[in-house]
Formats: sequence, C-alpha cells, structure tokens
Amino acid sequence: MKKQFYASALALALLCLYQCADKKQEVSSTSTPTTVVVANPELGGYDSQVLWGEHLVTITGCNDCHTPKKMTDRGPIIDTSLRLSGHPAMMPRINVDRKAMEKKGYVTTMDLTEWVGPWGVSYAANLTPDQTGLGGWKIENFTRALREGKFKGLESGRQMLPPMPWEMFMHMTDYEIKAIFAYLQTIKPISNIVPAALPPVTAMAPPAPAK
Repeated sequence: MKKQFYASALALALLCLYQCADKKQEVSSTSTPTTVVVANPELGGYDSQVLWGEHLVTITGCNDCHTPKKMTDRGPIIDTSLRLSGHPAMMPRINVDRKAMEKKGYVTTMDLTEWVGPWGVSYAANLTPDQTGLGGWKIENFTRALREGKFKGLESGRQMLPPMPWEMFMHMTDYEIKAIFAYLQTIKPISNIVPAALPPVTAMAPPAPAK
C-alpha cells in the first residue's frame, strides 16, 4: 500500500514539474524581444566621438556644398585637398542674369559652393578649424547655428540662407551636434575667407523717383 502511495506521489510530482517547464517555455516564446540599448549614447556606437562625427558629416551631405568639386569625365567629384573649406575666396563670381534667376528659380556654380536664388547670393561656409572658419567657435555657437539657423552661431546673427538645411538639422540630438563639432575640430585647417552673402537684386535697386 505504501509503495503504491509513493509511486502515485512521485508520478504527480513529475507531472507538475513537466507542466511548469512547459509553461515557462510558452512564456519565453511569446515574450517581447529585449530592446538593445546603446551603452554610451555620446558615441553613437562608434569607438570615439570624433569617428561618430565623421560618420554624421558624411551621411548628412556636408561635403555636398561645403567642399569644392573638381570636374572629371565622371562629373564633379569632391576636391579632398579643400575638404569642407567652403567657397574658394578667389573664385570669380557666377556670371548670370541675377534678376532673372531670382524670379525663376536658382542656379549654382560647377563646384556647388555658390548659389543664386530669390534670397540673393549665398556661399558655402568654411567649416575647417582655421580662424577663417570655425577656429574661434564654441559648441554653443555651433549648436545655435544648427538649431536656430543663426549666421556664425551668434544671437544677433542674420538668418542663414539656402541651401543650408538647418530646419532639418535642428532636430539633431545634443550628442550628434557635439560629435559633428568634435570631428570638425580635427580636420585640416584651411585659410579661406568666404565672400559675404549678397541680398537680392531687387533689394539693392535704388528707389523709384517720386512723381
């Protein structure tokens, strides 16, 4: 009788263990996958802030406007010797009918650093750490430039002109802005004083004589 009782008890215990294990397996298979969290958001998954900044500068198209181009049989390519130095100071100004361009649309130079449109004429800025570029900037200036579109990152600065897409860059995180700034401080300094922007032709026209 005792043997039969122990056998029944053992069978019941084994059944409970089996059911518990089965439920654990069911919960595990239906549970939500674990979210991967970046250990250090300041690095964006890269080994250093500078490397992350280089990646961001590349994918956000900074070279598209801020690096002069060389024309080849494959079309314009980046002039790596002038990387991110902006519109070359000695380059002749674009020779077009500005009044017509300001009314109909816009036009740009072959190296994509000078732009004419309804806003006037704009030139790609020097982003290298030279004093003619970002050499005297602080992270506060850089942040204001991207978040508020202020020229030279100054509170009193004018609004930056097209094609600078600061309205898109304003959504960058503080970490991303700091990483980009950190990278730009490491590239080759290039002395290049970019010309000042020009207002629209209509704004420069003398007022009509009073009748």
